[in-house]
Amino acid sequence: MSQAGTVVAAFGRQYEIALDGGGLALCYPRGKKSHVACGDRVTVELSAPDHGVIAAVAPRSTLLYRSDAFRQKLFAANATQAIVVVAAEPSFSDELITRCIVAAEQQHLRVAIVLNKTDLAEKTEAARRQLAPFRALGYPVVELSARRDGAALLPLLAGQCSVLVGQSGMGKSTLINTLLPLAQAAVREISEALDSGKHTTTHTRLYRLDANSALIDSPGMQEFGLAHLTRVEIEQGFREFLPFLDKCRFRDCRHDREPDCALRAAIAAGSIAPRRLEQFHALCASCGK
Repeated sequence: MSQAGTVVAAFGRQYEIALDGGGLALCYPRGKKSHVACGDRVTVELSAPDHGVIAAVAPRSTLLYRSDAFRQKLFAANATQAIVVVAAEPSFSDELITRCIVAAEQQHLRVAIVLNKTDLAEKTEAARRQLAPFRALGYPVVELSARRDGAALLPLLAGQCSVLVGQSGMGKSTLINTLLPLAQAAVREISEALDSGKHTTTHTRLYRLDANSALIDSPGMQEFGLAHLTRVEIEQGFREFLPFLDKCRFRDCRHDREPDCALRAAIAAGSIAPRRLEQFHALCASCGK
């Protein structure tokens, strides 16, 4: 018997499907390779009321994923917004934020940043300074303490299918617990010795906030590969570059040593932060572009 549904959890090659007719089914993809993501609309063939195989995946509006030379990691399909979660503690990487944003921009997702653990006043100030360049570019930054005022995020989530991404230990699971107390996301203490959070979420899961809003939680990560993007797509992920990209003397300008490079001229004029061009070159180099 065939039924339509939505993938609400991804556990490796197993997927939990919320069936349109009601109920949940644990399903597997056909074949050895799996290209199914949390948020996908699928058709399943049930062998039992709660088990079956995924027969087809409907066309997606968006797909957020990371990749390296060897594999891809799918985060969310059909999302409308990416929310990068960072915290006052542990320390976070602005390069990783940039990578998340570039991937999201390539899929035309809305992007926002959450600064969590703002109850740590001294460390919050340092985090604000680190996030200032992103705020200056127009990315909303929501400050909160997930344990006390996670509901401050609700207006940003209304009417959106949002995917939470970020490094381990930034408090994504605590935020989920605050917004959805019954979610029972496992929350662990941070490893202070490593200055890095333990991976608390090991799979991707979609939670319904209301009839028009959903939240997808993804596992914490330490890197976000963009091997699937071309150099042009990476360029376009830096929103402040866009007004200048067609003004370089050479169409294939690499914005390095070429004469009459509009991006480097914009940096000299103060329109683009030098750090951003450095990140662009580092990102391209890491992807072999």
